[in-house]
Amino acid sequence: MITAEQGEQLRAWFAERLPVDVYESLVSVTADREEITVVGTVAATESVGEFRERTRDRRIEVAREAEELYRRKVAWGVRTGGETTLFTHLAVPVMTRLRQSERQVLDTLVAGGVARSRADALAWCVRLVGRNTEAWLADLRGSLAEVHRVRAQGPDVSGEPDTAPSDPG
Repeated sequence: MITAEQGEQLRAWFAERLPVDVYESLVSVTADREEITVVGTVAATESVGEFRERTRDRRIEVAREAEELYRRKVAWGVRTGGETTLFTHLAVPVMTRLRQSERQVLDTLVAGGVARSRADALAWCVRLVGRNTEAWLADLRGSLAEVHRVRAQGPDVSGEPDTAPSDPG
């Protein structure tokens, strides 16, 4: 997870480098350890496919520069009519350990045709939790941003030896 300040820096970086005709407006720039996702609005008269074709070369150029600078892949998306469509985004494997009762939940989703595999079932569960707890997750992210801010103001714990005179006591 990145801090709010890092998020603002990323947004400013992309806003500065994206040509003005790529998006009508930049909606969001989000990032995690592996990927930066850039979403903007497009004209209601333009389809996602048309947008992708029209902007491909410019997006690739910006993505290459960002990937070299930030060491993360860049994903793109568009928002039209209140709906967001992501493309060129990563599906990153995540290791987890689940107890039998938790695995049974995933297996039930697979058996019921909700998901093709345990991995799809787990992704479905994460999306469901994200949708149903959006406000709570936003509060949690805000709290984490505050923790990062306070930690940055704290003492230096970089492993440097304490140079204060010791008490001979």
